[in-house]
Amino acid sequence: MNAIIIRTISPQAIARIEELAATHHRTVEEEAAAILERAVFDRASRLAEIDRIAAMTPKGVEQTDSTTIIREARDRW
Repeated sequence: MNAIIIRTISPQAIARIEELAATHHRTVEEEAAAILERAVFDRASRLAEIDRIAAMTPKGVEQTDSTTIIREARDRW
């Protein structure tokens, strides 16, 4: 079994983790582990999705800034 000791965490964060643990019927340790795993894997998943979308963008083609497109559309009205 792996262990992590966190020595510097605010009392507010601990209180919030305790609230979440009670809501999810988990121990504080289980809740903290779930939060860490979600943070690590959700971020990796988002980064993979960003890379997938970026790969669909044609290379060497100048992209128009969305602000310009919005302003042009607004000015037509």
